[in-house]
Amino acid sequence: MLPNLKKLEVWFLTGSQHLYGDDVLKQVAAHSREIISSINLSGQIPVKIIARQTLTTPELIYQVCLEANNSSGCIGVILWMHTFSPAKMWIRGLKILQKPLLHFHTQFNAEIPWEVIDMDFMNLNQSAHGDREFAHICARLNLRRRIIAGHWKDKSCLKQIGIWTRAAIARYDLDGARIGRLGDNMRYVAVTEGDKVEAEIKLGFSTNGYGISELAELITKITNARAEKLVYEYLDEYQVVRELKKGGPKYSSLVYAARIELGLRTFLKKENLVGFTDTFEDLHGLEQLPGIAVQRLMRDGYGFGAEGDWKTAALVRAMKVMSCGLEGGNSFMEDYTYNFTSVENQVLGAHMLEICESLAESKPSCEIHPLSIGGKSDPVRLVFNVGAGKAVNASLIDTGSRFRMLVNKVELRKPEKALPKLPVARAVWKPLPDLKTSATAWLMAGGSHHTCLSKALEVEHLMDFCEMMNIELLVIDESTNLVNFHNELRWNDKSFEEK
Repeated sequence: MLPNLKKLEVWFLTGSQHLYGDDVLKQVAAHSREIISSINLSGQIPVKIIARQTLTTPELIYQVCLEANNSSGCIGVILWMHTFSPAKMWIRGLKILQKPLLHFHTQFNAEIPWEVIDMDFMNLNQSAHGDREFAHICARLNLRRRIIAGHWKDKSCLKQIGIWTRAAIARYDLDGARIGRLGDNMRYVAVTEGDKVEAEIKLGFSTNGYGISELAELITKITNARAEKLVYEYLDEYQVVRELKKGGPKYSSLVYAARIELGLRTFLKKENLVGFTDTFEDLHGLEQLPGIAVQRLMRDGYGFGAEGDWKTAALVRAMKVMSCGLEGGNSFMEDYTYNFTSVENQVLGAHMLEICESLAESKPSCEIHPLSIGGKSDPVRLVFNVGAGKAVNASLIDTGSRFRMLVNKVELRKPEKALPKLPVARAVWKPLPDLKTSATAWLMAGGSHHTCLSKALEVEHLMDFCEMMNIELLVIDESTNLVNFHNELRWNDKSFEEK
């Protein structure tokens, strides 16, 4: 369900000019190939970096930018000026470039060869001011770009390139992606609504509604034999409670939950959707609210938002794509209740059913419990604790004038005590810098109660993503000060108003 990373590539474009002669240009090309090979072998980059010819004329630059735009496999470009490359040559090409841009400010040599350095060396290795010339024209054109400075063998630089590449993959994946809304928004709720047309213009994905009866019809076509085959997978992968096992009083509920999963998979594939929403207020034709089905679909890379929250469904999908191959996990989440204590204030995050098992600390338990809302039969769900560790909690909202992403760094904790009567997956965390400051800042910014919690990603992934999408980013972390945060909100209001 996640994109095939082997089919994606980033183009490495090296700038120079003909002033220095063919021998220098041959060395420039050789150096570029060596850098690219080293980056590809570093293990930090999830896609392949592709070498393109050294760019030395306005016509060549324009042509390569045009080719990058038209390449279905190119997700972004890395630019580096090995020598001095007069920036007016870049104007026409940069004006049409539509792919994410990373300006890598590096140089081939790590150290100055003090005893042998001469003017030939200086003419060849001019990145220190060649990149400044290029950066000037990027600033003059007001281009959105990521700048990474440092030597190409530096592990921190390689990590940053990998992070930027993952953000570019998510941007690529959302461009033309489809989110399905099964039923409408939860009645009267504001934050899960928004401008779907503007989202498609700004973020690339479309959101369309479908009647829940379409899913219900597909579910009725799933035979018990197919459903029971999936039940065997449940029995193998989870600790299934006795009452749900064959011969137990609730076995038929588990079989129906499997039918929901099979029906949902068929529906999502048929409509070519990468994410979806549902709502407990519209379950016409279903016997239970989808629980385990949603959890397993998220595990496989689908985005999800409850109560019609299409923005969070898209965000969950983007964060799933960004973290392909990384340890940790990502899930739809909701701040549910607080633990105000003298030792450490904490948040208990959960939802009615739908927390992704990629965050599970240990083998989940497959259980059935009543759900006091929705008016349907008891739904089947996976119950588990989210393990301790560092994480980020992100929310995408529509402020009316723009899209805003809020990101809060958090520290996940093991629950202080057992939760024997809480029949859902759950996470406990300390938000940074502390609960009172974090919650106040979140409320000031109008953040949603729905989020995506990630143990796989860092703030920098989402920073690069927001830069590519040209949307506002607000970060709440250990350095957050409410006076400064208030000022940042006001400055952002003015900045986006001027745009």
